[in-house]
Amino acid sequence: QLQLVESGGGLVQPGGSVKLSCAASGTTLENDAIGWFRQVPGKEREGIACISSSGYNTAYADAVKGRFTISRDNARNTADLQMNGLKPEDAAVYYCAAADYAFATNQAICLRESFYDHWGQGTQVAVSS
Repeated sequence: QLQLVESGGGLVQPGGSVKLSCAASGTTLENDAIGWFRQVPGKEREGIACISSSGYNTAYADAVKGRFTISRDNARNTADLQMNGLKPEDAAVYYCAAADYAFATNQAICLRESFYDHWGQGTQVAVSS
């Protein structure tokens, strides 16, 4: 059974950077598309970045495009989310997720919560001065 654990969250100043990591255990991630999501209290979970199993295809929500970068290392069974230029509105609990598919056929699907089958517990990111 695939298990995902996020790490790297914490308090960051506006304009700062943080790198989140997602470590998998139980089975390999190499055949799974990976997504990063975030959620704030009272709102739905939002898909912000995704990457195909090969790492060749990525997609981003408009809110984070140009500031966040998703990557993966199949040899290490990990996926990362580099977040730069953080804004107060980026504060949320961040989740990584894995799909039982290698890729999504379009960005909308790739960023959709229902595409994913396995979820981590989340890591909190706070953005404040």
